[in-house]
Amino acid sequence: MDPDAVRAVAEGAADDAGGVDPGLLGDFLPIVVEAASSGRRLRRGELTACGERGSAAALAGVPLRALIDLYLSACWRLWEVLDVVAEGDAVRVRAAGLAVLRAADDAVAALAEGFQLARNDLSRQQESTRRELFDTLLAGGPDAAAVTGRAADLGLDLTSPHAVLVARHERTFDDPSTTSVPRRLERALAGGHGDANPVVAVKNGLLVCIFAAPDTAAVALVGQRLARVLLQALPGGAAGRTWQAAVGRTLAGATSVRVSYEQACSALDLAERLRLETPVVDAAELVVYQVLLRDRAAVDELVTTVLGPLATARGGAGPLLETLDAYYATGGVSTATAARLHLSVRAVTYRLQRVRELLGADPTDPAQRFTMHAAVLAARLLRWPDVPLEQA
Repeated sequence: MDPDAVRAVAEGAADDAGGVDPGLLGDFLPIVVEAASSGRRLRRGELTACGERGSAAALAGVPLRALIDLYLSACWRLWEVLDVVAEGDAVRVRAAGLAVLRAADDAVAALAEGFQLARNDLSRQQESTRRELFDTLLAGGPDAAAVTGRAADLGLDLTSPHAVLVARHERTFDDPSTTSVPRRLERALAGGHGDANPVVAVKNGLLVCIFAAPDTAAVALVGQRLARVLLQALPGGAAGRTWQAAVGRTLAGATSVRVSYEQACSALDLAERLRLETPVVDAAELVVYQVLLRDRAAVDELVTTVLGPLATARGGAGPLLETLDAYYATGGVSTATAARLHLSVRAVTYRLQRVRELLGADPTDPAQRFTMHAAVLAARLLRWPDVPLEQA
């Protein structure tokens, strides 16, 4: 068959496929011409070559759809100019048609296999790169500054403001039921705000997301998308207090990722101690509690002096401390406190009276409220009375 005709078929098929490189056909067309004449099927070496071209197409970024279109278009275009077809012998034309169809079928299967294997390798390499970048950024130090360029290659501009979100789930994010959450969250956030891709991974059972934070709307978006992803990935399992997240400060620079990460982890721990119900906690809003914990001697003295006598109550200090915590959290409204604790208003009133008797101070008195509320928060931070102060 005329080589110029074969070349024209390849170029026409390349145009049909959206302008891909006709060189991806390799020697496929001459092989099909021979197969149409002899009726043979593609040999193992020829199929291996098709698989290699599929792999090359994947590495070059050619879509699989375009690659398959190239080969199928080449087959139907070649059919029109085959000598055996022009001769018009029905028996030979039928045999040639079957040979061309088998060649197209076998070639496309080999192409797709080679393409997918190459894509899998790329995906593993990218995942390994992302994980290495993630671990380096969370470790901080000089190594973190050195990966700024690699982060940019993955779509994360660390020279611009960014933040870290850390989320906890009752099942942990190492659980098989939650393994899809990191990838789902990445897809939900990619280009969603600031046109930057996040880096999401699991560390010690916690979900960690490093994301672009050009403004407060971007930070809020991450919490909203996380809630949506959990609801979709775990129907019925994302409601209530099964999960909670915290966001560290928005900072610029690769070395600041560790700072924001540690702030988010600390805020998540404080939120648990304080029994905060906010789904996404802002670390900046909990700075006062972190300051409070820095002077342990003063905090211990505050709890002991103000709340220590509650330990002598029947049943211990726990129920009375819980009542005080709920009372202050609801703005000093007894009915709301009762609803929060699933008690009667009478029971709440009785407990507040017992506190007054044991402490010699009125928890409802505005003049004494600040000191008592601060002591209650300090007790929650130290997990007192469940954990003795000397062990907290």
